[in-house]
Amino acid sequence: MGAVSLDKLVLGFHAVKIAGILANLRQFPTLRPDPAAGPRPRTSLLVPARDEERNLPATLAALCAQPADEILVLDDGSADGTAALVRACPDPRVALHTGTPPPDGWIGKNWACHQLAAAATGERLVFCDADVTLRPGALAALHAEWDRQGADVFSVFPRQVTGTLGERLLVPLIDETLLAFLPHALLRAPVPAAATANGQVLAFTRAAYAAVGGHAAVADQIVEDVALARRTRRCGLRLGLALGGALVGTRMYRGYREAVRGVGKSLRAAHGHRDAALAATAAWHLAAYTLPWLRWDRGGAWRAAALLGLAERLLVNAKTGRGAYAEAALVPVTAPAALPVYALALRRTARWKGREYR
Repeated sequence: MGAVSLDKLVLGFHAVKIAGILANLRQFPTLRPDPAAGPRPRTSLLVPARDEERNLPATLAALCAQPADEILVLDDGSADGTAALVRACPDPRVALHTGTPPPDGWIGKNWACHQLAAAATGERLVFCDADVTLRPGALAALHAEWDRQGADVFSVFPRQVTGTLGERLLVPLIDETLLAFLPHALLRAPVPAAATANGQVLAFTRAAYAAVGGHAAVADQIVEDVALARRTRRCGLRLGLALGGALVGTRMYRGYREAVRGVGKSLRAAHGHRDAALAATAAWHLAAYTLPWLRWDRGGAWRAAALLGLAERLLVNAKTGRGAYAEAALVPVTAPAALPVYALALRRTARWKGREYR
């Protein structure tokens, strides 16, 4: 493909992304405080935790500020003080469950969530990762938006907190992919493939959890949240999505190396375990985000593509409420910075918290 054709293709790619983001600026809901919150169905907050001593003090305090009926934390084979922190929590709604090792064919987190669901007594099951912080009013807002969308399964994409340059390079790509490629209106269209979810906050009615088969149905899936979302739509159930806004936040990783390992462990599965797809995606992002700056003087299409890449980051950060607008300056080097993530995925194995993923 010649350079002239490539510049138009890159420009078209950015035009599609901008169109998706602009649609979601209006369509994609963000959790808001619900001052008129009334009685809700019995709700279980369910937290799988493996080596979460660093995150649990803030997480537990925030969970205990929510009007949940029970807060169950499963210690998934931790080697640190996770269990002791949970036992020390004075809130009577908090209960520690000691997990058993995952059976053959199970991903560790999926097995932990399966055990939590079996222990829960709520009519609504809200799975929440141990690195997620719920601000006061978050659970009431989640219920209100869940009901407003009439959903059976509901997921929240937390506001991403980034503390280092390396995190700012990689973590915002999660929000950008969501808002560019999944217009919220498609969730009501007869397109079952239009489905995603975020396992950091993923909630089910008890009936919906049974209908989709729960985590047992995706036991071996690393990207279990997306798999559950697709099962939800294939089962004819309603899927709801929202951004966390100021009420739900998370700092997923601490530094560039941890971000590479964390993103890399699921990237292979997200590409259907295909080396060619991984290589093509890495090459395309270099062409779409880095090459336009290197060819700035080669014509208006390249310049337009370069500027649209910056606009995407600015619009996404505005929608999510992250701000950090100076972060757009990192866009030209984000694709090269992501190459170690692809290299990790191409190795076909990754380690995370002492477990190996393929």
